[in-house]
Amino acid sequence: MSNTFQGKSKEDIQILISRLEANLNTINTRRILGLLDFTSLNVTDNSSTMESICEKVNNYLYVFPDLPVFAAICVYPRFVPVLKKNLDVPSVKIASVAGGFPSSQTTTAIKIAEVKEALEEGADEIDMVMPVGEFMQGNRNYIKDEIASIKGIMGDKYLKVIIESGVLSDPALIYDASILAMECGADFIKTSTGKEKVSASLEAVYVMCNAIKNFYHASGKMIGIKPAGGIASTEDAVSYYSLVEMVLGKQWLLPETFRIGASRLANILLSEVEGRKVDYF
Repeated sequence: MSNTFQGKSKEDIQILISRLEANLNTINTRRILGLLDFTSLNVTDNSSTMESICEKVNNYLYVFPDLPVFAAICVYPRFVPVLKKNLDVPSVKIASVAGGFPSSQTTTAIKIAEVKEALEEGADEIDMVMPVGEFMQGNRNYIKDEIASIKGIMGDKYLKVIIESGVLSDPALIYDASILAMECGADFIKTSTGKEKVSASLEAVYVMCNAIKNFYHASGKMIGIKPAGGIASTEDAVSYYSLVEMVLGKQWLLPETFRIGASRLANILLSEVEGRKVDYF
């Protein structure tokens, strides 16, 4: 599968997406609420903060009865049992980062063990980081073996592979990493951990969406896309939503194939839709 972004610069990609029209309206803002992976990955997280999040999500449909609830809550592995015990909204999935997040600099055996434990404790989805250093060194077989081994214990649970697009920077590398992750069994490709200086960008997501489109045409498999990291405005969220629609089509704008990872964004979207300042989360 040839790399259509070989030799392209970030500026070239900006020209390609210059025709993007972000459809900023209440309908799309409401829809994005149902595509959120509400994320809490803080050093200050504890069981009490997790219980508080669960309580708010459990009451969400009573406080905001006309609005879609989040697609998932994304937490560290040690809090998966807390969510499993306290979360009472069946449609909201429990997502766990695992596999040495955020650096992916531990052994494959430890990564597999961490993913396995998170799944056994009740995780519905796993967000793992591709070992970026190995990718930069060209160790494709190492990456294939590692991701395939983790996918092999996932069953029908979603595996989201983070390529850390802000670190890769070069559009050709972002494209190659996206294709590699999908070939290894990723159900979603995700931009960022949110722990690096550069996180999600429209340019990176444009490249990743084109990789998904080409992979779909070659394999027939619809792989999901998840921008994450630094998305903290309605305008940003709607721009990503509109970009996915432009490249991949409306059929991708469902929780099964499109998520936005964020924490601050929930209150911002709620405020936009409600027409008042909301500090619910």
